[in-house]
Order: sequence, then structure tokens, then C-alpha cells
Amino acid sequence: MLRCGPAAGKVLKKVPVRESTGLVLGHDLTQVVPGVFKGVAFRRGHRIRPEDLPQLLAMGKEHIYVYVPEPGEVHEDEAAVRLATALAGPGVHWNGPREGKVNLVAAGPGLLRVSRVVIDAVNARGDMVVATLHDAQPVAAGQVLAGARVIPLVVPEALVAAVEEFAAAHGPGLEVKPFRPIKAGVIVTGNEVVSGRVRDGFAPRVEEKLARYGSSIGRVRYLPDGTGGIAAAIHEMATAGMGMILVCGGMSVDADDTTPAAIRESGARVVIYGTPVFPGAMFMLAYLDEVPVLGLPACVLHDPATVFDLVLPRLLAGERITREEIIVRGVGGLCRQCATCTYPACSFGK
Repeated sequence: MLRCGPAAGKVLKKVPVRESTGLVLGHDLTQVVPGVFKGVAFRRGHRIRPEDLPQLLAMGKEHIYVYVPEPGEVHEDEAAVRLATALAGPGVHWNGPREGKVNLVAAGPGLLRVSRVVIDAVNARGDMVVATLHDAQPVAAGQVLAGARVIPLVVPEALVAAVEEFAAAHGPGLEVKPFRPIKAGVIVTGNEVVSGRVRDGFAPRVEEKLARYGSSIGRVRYLPDGTGGIAAAIHEMATAGMGMILVCGGMSVDADDTTPAAIRESGARVVIYGTPVFPGAMFMLAYLDEVPVLGLPACVLHDPATVFDLVLPRLLAGERITREEIIVRGVGGLCRQCATCTYPACSFGK
């Protein structure tokens, strides 16, 4: 018998290597091949397989120390699998385990939603830890969303069951909502664009951002400044079945910038005009019945990441955004204006 720290203070049992198949290794085993390799060949918690026996014998191991879980205890790998299963919601799968760790991975592209209530509850209990990406960001298929790890070699069954019960009641811990492909209506405003003095950059820019999530532009209208024509075009596009309406330009407080007034005149219910996000302070979000109507400021043309990039994935995932959700974006809503933009792998909007 051996009392070993890595096995959480448990007593380990000495067994012949030839009789160890299926048992759990209680400590790391180092292998040395002179001039070739020196390092850990088998880590604690490894379950011995038949194909491991020749290597163990070649390492000079006639006996090894293993841990046999007692009633009411769960091995780290089994506990990690149960933890991952409890956390993974729709659009999330996991791979592993390895040494008590699993990775939770996006099954497809979509919007990641993380339940802070569930993740904090797991981390507060001890012996299990979970680290995730930030909530409400777009993710790609196969992207690692979280790592979940069991700390000791074994944990109480009661702890694992409690985590499973909590996640079932308050979960899922992580979910990836698929993006819904839509056709968007784009209204580009401004006398300078209609007259041809300025070449439109909004439609190509918007098309590029929509394409990232499997959507595209359905209709484009170019209109001079003036509330009546813009309001009528909003209704026209809603009637035509556009899933989102983007009104580009004319969002400042200049006298000839009439887009905010036109969106109001259309009858759309304004959620917010003026957001605590830079770039994007002059952004407007409204809803005409269930159709989102967005007033896009000029920063969308020239800044790699703006408030538009924060709200677009959520809208395309079918979420309805409230005023309160935008207001709290002020903390973290200042873009760093990095020389090379890495959004969404950065702090902007988090």
C-alpha cells in the first residue's frame, strides 16, 4: 500500500502490471530513453489498457500503484464526462476526457450563450472548474467554447450529482444558437449618394457582414434625406418580407440628417437611440412589429468593429434585444482601435 498526494490522500494498491488492465493509475510514471526521451509516459488517472502492458514492462515496471474507487466516489474522467454532459446545451458537444478534463465545442456556427448562474455555481462548489469564452459572441463550428476540469483524482458522487441537478434546473450552461439566414432590406440615405457625388460604401459593407452569418441583402434603395420617403421605404421592405431593415447614414444631429426621425415616423418602436458603445454612439435600434429596424451611423463604413457587430449576431440568432441590455454595454464598450482588429477575440463589448 502507498499513501500518495496526487490521489487526494487515498491509499493506493500495489498490483502486478500483468494484472492491471482496467485499473486506474494512482501517480505519474516517467520513462527515460537515453538520448531520445525523458518525460511522463503515463499520467495519474490513466486507465490501464491491454496495449499499455508491453510499454510498462519495457520501462521496468513489474508492479504499479493503482487506485480503486470506494463506494460513493467517482473517478476524475467519469466525473468530467458527467460535468460536460450536464453543461452542454443545444449546439454544443464535448471531447475527451483526458486527465479529468474535457473541452466543450461548438457543433456548428452560431451565437454562444453562457449561463453565468450555472458556471459560477459549478466553480463555487470546489473540486470542479469551468472556464468559458465570453457570452453572446459569434462562434464557428469546431471552436472550443469551454474547458471543464475535475481537480482531484476522485470526487464524491454526491458532488457530481448536485452539479447535474443544478444544471438541469438552471441550465443549459452553454448553448450555441444557430444563425437564421435572412434577406435584409438596405436603405442608403443622403443627397450626395443619390446624386452620384459620393459612391455608396454602405451596401457592400453590410453585405460583407451579413455574409459572415449566412444572410444577404434582399433589396437596396437609395433615397435623399427626408423623413417621408425613408419611412415609406421601411414599410415597403417590411411588406416585402425583409427579415431586417438597415437604414444607413443620416444618423447624427445635423439638421439634414433625418434618419432617426424617419424611423420614428414609420411607426417602428424605438428601443434606443444613442448607445454607450464607441464606435457606434449614434446607433438606433427599433422594431416595426417583429422586424428589427437599425439606424447605422457612418462608423460602420470605416471601423472594423462597431456596435453593429455586437447586435447583428444576436438578431440573426433570433434574439430580441432590450434597452437595458444595450445600456450595460457601456462597461467594455470602448473599442481599443487596435492596428490589427481581432474582434470578437478581444474585450470589445464584453
